Amino acid sequence: MKIEIWSDVACPWCYIGKRRFETALAAFPHRDSVEVQWRSFQLDPNLPEHYDGTELDYLSTRKGLDPQQVSGMFDHVAAQAAGEGLNYKFGDVVVANSFAAHRLIHLAAAHGKQDVAKERLLSDHFEHGQDIGNRSYLTSLGLELGIDAAEVDELFTTDKYSDAVRNDIAEGRALGVSGVPFFVIDRKYGISGAQPAETFSAALDQAWQESQPLVMVDASGADGAACGPDGCAI
Repeated sequence: MKIEIWSDVACPWCYIGKRRFETALAAFPHRDSVEVQWRSFQLDPNLPEHYDGTELDYLSTRKGLDPQQVSGMFDHVAAQAAGEGLNYKFGDVVVANSFAAHRLIHLAAAHGKQDVAKERLLSDHFEHGQDIGNRSYLTSLGLELGIDAAEVDELFTTDKYSDAVRNDIAEGRALGVSGVPFFVIDRKYGISGAQPAETFSAALDQAWQESQPLVMVDASGADGAACGPDGCAI
């Protein structure tokens, strides 16, 4: 069973959704048969590489939201994050374009470390005030992931993986993804938002049952003894 997750590194609900999904997947009996693929999405592709201002400034001025409303939203989201063991620090968040970070995730995927890269970027952005658009930071993270320095440097000297990011975004839109996180199971089921772990568990169970239909065992044409509405066989 394949699960594709459209997500943005700059999306606070995406990290919360990741944790809730992981809780459900950890309890799923067939988790070893599940392939998870992270897909790129950008909430604000027009954001400058670096924004001179805080997250509060960004949302209140660029998005036209009331500062008090934004502060209240921060408190609510941080409380939800805390419930999943995450320590959000919105006052330390560095507002930056996430495109380069998505390219790094694609590079990490080529080395079998996509989930580790995604986890680090989300944590560093929301919990540790790292600049996800900064070349020095991304290079350091790539090296920590065990990726060759030349390959990491290639992200900043060429357009490698740029098309992969754009294709993810375009494919998501074609599927109807307009907000993230968005989970797609076997290209049949879509789950929008950071749903409770129980919702993910129910979706996993349903998708698995439909992808693994019950096969009757041929017992040489003989029917075993059984009971039904009209009684039991003798």
